[in-house]
Amino acid sequence: MKAISAIVFALLTAGSARADKVVMLVDTGTEMPMADIRSGEVVGGIHKDLAEALAQKMGRTAVTMSMPRKRIAMALQAGQGDVLCMYLPEWLPGRFGWTQAFMPQTETVITSLTVAQPQSLLDLWGQPIGTVLGFQYPEMEKVMGTGFVRADAHSNLANLRKLAAGRLRHVATIKSFYDYQLHKGEKVNVHEPLVVRSYNTRCAVSEKGRVALADVDAAITQLVREGAINRILSNYQ
Repeated sequence: MKAISAIVFALLTAGSARADKVVMLVDTGTEMPMADIRSGEVVGGIHKDLAEALAQKMGRTAVTMSMPRKRIAMALQAGQGDVLCMYLPEWLPGRFGWTQAFMPQTETVITSLTVAQPQSLLDLWGQPIGTVLGFQYPEMEKVMGTGFVRADAHSNLANLRKLAAGRLRHVATIKSFYDYQLHKGEKVNVHEPLVVRSYNTRCAVSEKGRVALADVDAAITQLVREGAINRILSNYQ
């Protein structure tokens, strides 16, 4: 009888532990400051900080799980993960709940000091621009059309190194990545970044997950109201 009771207790405890966590998904291709991923584990960065802040507001424990971009939508839809943040609906096929827009992101182009500073995207017409393989650049495609010449690399950091070596003159990246390089003390010999577009990203919430959309949204509202989002971002600027 005692053995049966112990088994029942263990099962109930395991179920409770499962219910008390929230699994936040992160694309394995994500770079700092968004995520520091080592041997598949998210050990730092904005994604991890945000996951822990959201989980705390919901009374849960954050678990960050990294996986390839091609699998992430399917995993979220199947309930293997609960929440995926810093996305927009047009980036993620499938049926998900979407939170309010709250996390700022700015797309930019940085240009080497060895060439003239571009005043608009049209100044870059027909010139190779460092891009990341698998990423889309809709605003640049819309404005430049066939004049948008991609020079794909596996990461923003790889493109920055190409620019430093003189193999590229222009690199498309996000402001947070550029700011983080300056924060680290990296010497980046470029003009003031050309802003392509700015917007606020959102979180996608699985319909089969452990947390409700309303709960995630309420947690975001609290974090925004308290200034926690700005504090997280300021750690990497």
